[in-house]
Amino acid sequence: MRSAAQILRESATIAVVGASRDRSKTAHAVPLQIQRHGWRIVPVNPFAEQIFGERAYRTLADIPFPVDMVNVFRPSADATQVVKDALAIGAPAIWLQQDIYSPEGRALAAEAGVDFLENTCIAVVRAVHAITGPGTPAADRG
Repeated sequence: MRSAAQILRESATIAVVGASRDRSKTAHAVPLQIQRHGWRIVPVNPFAEQIFGERAYRTLADIPFPVDMVNVFRPSADATQVVKDALAIGAPAIWLQQDIYSPEGRALAAEAGVDFLENTCIAVVRAVHAITGPGTPAADRG
């Protein structure tokens, strides 16, 4: 399995399940930061039309193109279903944000051979490893 830094370096398009329109929430601030550092963020929120200047999709299954990672901002109680949905669309990596756990989701991902992280903040990994996304101008890359 790839490390968190490898997954982030090798991802271009990240579906964010639970992306929030509320600027005061972590589920808004973290994906927005990742977008600003060069990744394409695809918000998944059944109550929004658009977030981060991107079209929001009701479910992962509604996204009409492949994603490199599914990043999860939902309670741990919802995480297993999100993992199942991510596996159903063929996502190669599933990343549960800080304080989100799913032992069953971990087992399902392992069985499917899919990279899986839990209780890990994508923004912290990005900052610690000074990773920039593929949409970052070459002059700004480390």
